Amino acid sequence: MQLQQFFEQNPRIAVAFSGGVDSSYLLYAAKAAGCDVHAYFIKSEFQPDFELNEAINTAKSLDVPLTVGNLSVLGDTCITDNPPERCYYCKSKILDKLWILAREDGFSVLCDGTNADDDEADRAGSRAVRELGVKTPLRLCGVTKQEIRTRSRQAGVVTHDKPAYACLASRIPTGTAITKEFLEKVERSENVLFDMGFSDFRVRLIPPDTAKLQISFDQWDKAAARRDEIRKALKSDFSNIVLDLAER
Repeated sequence: MQLQQFFEQNPRIAVAFSGGVDSSYLLYAAKAAGCDVHAYFIKSEFQPDFELNEAINTAKSLDVPLTVGNLSVLGDTCITDNPPERCYYCKSKILDKLWILAREDGFSVLCDGTNADDDEADRAGSRAVRELGVKTPLRLCGVTKQEIRTRSRQAGVVTHDKPAYACLASRIPTGTAITKEFLEKVERSENVLFDMGFSDFRVRLIPPDTAKLQISFDQWDKAAARRDEIRKALKSDFSNIVLDLAER
């Protein structure tokens, strides 16, 4: 099936929108095909503020209406206990909220940006997508990540070269309880590195108070040159700061 055919069969769709490369392209393609498409972004404690701001700007650039729903996940011990299937429980909670918002607006089809390269075995949230009846048109139509980036660039979609981004909870080791304090430490630290001009990196927590910086190899020299500045900026949240020598 081609995407155009999917949109012809589903002319009115709600999209679970993260502001990332895949869901942004899905919005663009649906809009270009003439669909009545509406984006829905769920803001929880796991999403940093910049991600919401970028999602708002991207939806605006695509001229697609956006609804932002707020959801607290820190009261759910299935999530905050941080078990191996945390993503499944979290995704289920988010999709439940998305369905509520979409149905309130009269939508009966909810889609997400899963693409043809996404390995369901490696994505705990994929089970929630299947169970809750969310359609995955990019995967269904065999559209790969590289094709999405290429098509997005050709169409002028602003996210075409945006690095992949995982939620803040992914910075906390499985089995370590997720707390508001830990999430805020990670977000503050990553904001510092963003402001210094670093890109495509992670600040991972090693309990109780060590930060492991995962920075691409081509930025190591920059990190070394700004070592004292980084250490000073992060010391209020972390007693120890280490650099992961395995390229992320």
